[in-house]
Amino acid sequence: MDEHIDLYELLGGAGVLRDVHGQPDALVTTIREGLPYASFEYVATALASDRDTLSRVLTIPARTLQRRRKEARLQPDESDRLARLARVVGRAGRVLGDLERANRWLARPNRALDGQPPLTLLDTDLGCEQVTNLLGRIETGVYT
Repeated sequence: MDEHIDLYELLGGAGVLRDVHGQPDALVTTIREGLPYASFEYVATALASDRDTLSRVLTIPARTLQRRRKEARLQPDESDRLARLARVVGRAGRVLGDLERANRWLARPNRALDGQPPLTLLDTDLGCEQVTNLLGRIETGVYT
């Protein structure tokens, strides 16, 4: 599956991102303007995660999320972090076979990541890169 379409679906698809239609350029514009709050809910559902955990991973305080819910839109920097997280979750789903396996893998401590669960590293760009690199090694059979 195309990575951008996968990301589009994880962020809510046509029901949430009405004007994007899976087009990468339109998705970039939407992220810059701020994703709908509903995209946060879709990612939480895909991760089978509660709002508090997702709030910590995205470094968005719970009270701020409550405000965003009322405003119905995330800020651009929050949207970028959410899209980055969704991109890694999508990649994990593709590499590991499905989102259920990906969720289990993301939540378990991993020796290749110094015993940290991959999900705990997704709050920074470098952490996302570490997890993505590890997924690449798994995908090519070089996992150690």
